[in-house]
Amino acid sequence: MIRMGARFPAIRLNRGLVAVSAALLLVACAGTPTPQATTDKDSGFSMPAAAEVIAAGYENIAEKYLEPMPIREIGTEGLRGLGAIDPAIAIEIGKEEVRLTDNGQEIAREALPKDGDAYGWALLTARASQAARGWSEEMRRASPEKIYEAVFDGMLTELDIYSRYSGREEAQRNRARRDGFGGIGVRFRQKGDVTEVYRITPGTPAAKADLKVGDVIVSADGVALKGLPARQIVKLLRGPIDTSVRLRLKRESRPEGWSLNLVRRHIVPVTVSHTVKDGIIYAAVASFNQKTADSVKKAILTAKAEAKVPLKGMVMDLRGNPGGLLRQSVKLANLFLTQGHIITTRGRHPDSVHHYNADGHDILNGLPLVILIDGKSASAAEITAAALQDRGRAVVVGTSSYGKGSVQTVIRLPNDGELTITWSKLITPTGYTLHGLGVHPIVCTSSSAEIPTDSETRDPVLSGIGNEPYQADVLARWRRGGPLDEEERTRLRDTCPPERHDDAKDRDVARRIIEDRALYARALTYTSTTARADAAALE
Repeated sequence: MIRMGARFPAIRLNRGLVAVSAALLLVACAGTPTPQATTDKDSGFSMPAAAEVIAAGYENIAEKYLEPMPIREIGTEGLRGLGAIDPAIAIEIGKEEVRLTDNGQEIAREALPKDGDAYGWALLTARASQAARGWSEEMRRASPEKIYEAVFDGMLTELDIYSRYSGREEAQRNRARRDGFGGIGVRFRQKGDVTEVYRITPGTPAAKADLKVGDVIVSADGVALKGLPARQIVKLLRGPIDTSVRLRLKRESRPEGWSLNLVRRHIVPVTVSHTVKDGIIYAAVASFNQKTADSVKKAILTAKAEAKVPLKGMVMDLRGNPGGLLRQSVKLANLFLTQGHIITTRGRHPDSVHHYNADGHDILNGLPLVILIDGKSASAAEITAAALQDRGRAVVVGTSSYGKGSVQTVIRLPNDGELTITWSKLITPTGYTLHGLGVHPIVCTSSSAEIPTDSETRDPVLSGIGNEPYQADVLARWRRGGPLDEEERTRLRDTCPPERHDDAKDRDVARRIIEDRALYARALTYTSTTARADAAALE
């Protein structure tokens, strides 16, 4: 065997020069092709940049993930992730060194960094990636982003399903959903080759320019939209705030078309819609972004100002809501509470531990509040529902919720990608952990519920509110606190199995409860009594 040694250069990171003591050895057998040198200029892959990105990931997982994760384990799985690009690439970890092989042929080796050295493991990963590019055609073709994705996906295999990596473009879309973006305030759909406006956000540049639903966008900044994929059209319409975009439009009443310039403004996606019918506010919350709580508040104030009859109460529809920003769910619950605990987050990192308490005033002034949930109500939606139920402020109707009771922190990486990692669990005011369990409705509308129903009418309202001994037992077990095994969680959730509901049935049940004050008071008293008993047991 002929050994051809080559030393890779030391890599300078933001925190200074990081030296690697052992040379990475390139190994070639007689009769095998000599590996090609891959320069940064040729490949677009920069070892310093790669090491900085990967180090940020390793370090944050080690510091912040909910469970302790040794750097050595994270780095090992990150290295093995390279096999997702080329399955012939394999990593062998020994006691003191790591070997990189291609179809069993050793192509590189290096001494292992110290177990807790995040930067050392990141440098090792970057250098191994560079070495593999010299041998593997798949690795040579892989963009830096594809390498990051492979490494992060590899290291995340040991974490929970909610921890994930998002590349630059996906991260930009995620930030736009959470925080908003520079845009004109239109949603479009494609009908064949035609790009048609189907929604306009009030108060945005598009609304002020009198665009209409059904208008056709022919071009943006001179680029014809015909035949373009939706993602490319989005890129043309969005841009930095205060920049302009020139549109060419057509309308049925103006077939000749017209052009106009629109200045992009900060747009936050709409997550709340509301109607008022017979004195009841119906507010549907699709997800939680930076404006969700304020949007619900605005909907209530608008309903109060425009009400022609006295308001009877409110239905908050959280069905199908996948969650979103934690603080927005707390802020939403706080709209209806004057005092008391809302939620606790508890993790390993000091910054993950928070106790959120109400400090506002009840915007409904005590009017009945019913919350709708289903099997797709998750995360932030569960925080709001659990807090208002546990505090005795709302009656929850529907099915068991999803049971995503963990909190993720989002780390922005040097490549503008994002690493989302689970760092805390959610604990409700009565002390139970939401994760794997979810929220139990006081009125179950699940089609396969175990709860005994009214013998004559099979009425879910009478069954849920009237069958107090059964409900008391279920809620007491649900709110017992402490860890539950999988079998016990399944038994509890089977009392009102999670289902996806999007019809009017649950809304009709909510309306009936609001309109019958005695029924509402009975349900509320029952819920709050159980909550008080559970809270007392925790003291």
